Formats: sequence, structure tokens, C-alpha cells
Amino acid sequence: MKKRFVAGAKCPKCKAMDSIVLFKEQGVETIECVECDYREQQTDEKVAKKASGDIIGVFKP
Repeated sequence: MKKRFVAGAKCPKCKAMDSIVLFKEQGVETIECVECDYREQQTDEKVAKKASGDIIGVFKP
């Protein structure tokens, strides 16, 4: 499984900077902090809903 660090991202739980990794787990976009146990998952539909307003687009490699 390929994981990518998200530059400039801060963990909402421990507030560590540059500790968030992004990856897909069984087709579900997942972010995880490498410093604490924080983890969040979003389906593509939730990501698309959040992609409005000031966001130009969602990066899909």
C-alpha cells in the first residue's frame, strides 16, 4: 500500500505538523497520523462534497 505525506498538514488530535499520511484502504481514502493514533476515513462521495468553494479540485493520482 502506497502512503503519501501531506505537506503542511497538522494532526487535529496531537497538533503535530507534517505527520499526516494519505492512502486508499479498500477503495476508501484514509488519513492517519504517524505520531499518534488519529485516523479518519472518507468515501469519494464525501471528498467530492467537501470540494466546493475555495477548493479548486481533488487530487486523484
